[in-house]
Amino acid sequence: MTTISTIEDNTGPALVRAAGLRAEPDRNCPLCPRLVAFREATRAREPGWFNSPVPPFGDANGRLLIVGLAPGLQGANRTGRPFTGDYAGDLLYATLLEYGFAEGVYRARPDDGLTLVDCRIGNAVHCVPPQNKPLPIEINTCRQFLIATLETMPRLRAIVALGRIAHESTVKALGVRAAAAPFSHGAVHQVGAIRLYDSYHCSRYNTNTRVLTPDMFRSVFARVRAEFEK
Repeated sequence: MTTISTIEDNTGPALVRAAGLRAEPDRNCPLCPRLVAFREATRAREPGWFNSPVPPFGDANGRLLIVGLAPGLQGANRTGRPFTGDYAGDLLYATLLEYGFAEGVYRARPDDGLTLVDCRIGNAVHCVPPQNKPLPIEINTCRQFLIATLETMPRLRAIVALGRIAHESTVKALGVRAAAAPFSHGAVHQVGAIRLYDSYHCSRYNTNTRVLTPDMFRSVFARVRAEFEK
């Protein structure tokens, strides 16, 4: 049985205004030296790829934000659109289409014409990390851009965090103590007017090992849709 934890302090997004943080990293963001070096090496090897910090995709006026971990090397880092071009995107976009958070046909490329409905997708870390594993300092450094994403969504009511790292960075961006909102698949945390829904990441590894089944994943978005239709 899923429980909903309620947290009163929801002060995180205000930090964007208070600290004057940038809304998005630029193409040559220099903030994380290890990620910069990996980006430059990938640009040299694959000059036709996007190979830059991947911006959020979707409707800034949407009520739902999905937060992933970081761009995949041959997925979003190649295509320039979150979760586009790898298995995680196949499951995510199929689910969004099923529950009315997307329209069109997903063809794993940014020019497929797919649009998001009442929904936006971003990442805890904007640049692709080696072995898909960002370091804690990189997650902390990039959080300013996650905070900015929250700040630029005036109608935000729900966040789906894909995996523990995305959950923990989102909790910090919302100004909440980690102990007050522990990660668990299917958990829901009420933070002021925002509900944070937890899911295991929709990676090929998690689905191949049955840590996450398609039904488990769909159930998270079914709950968001049911809440929006109340």
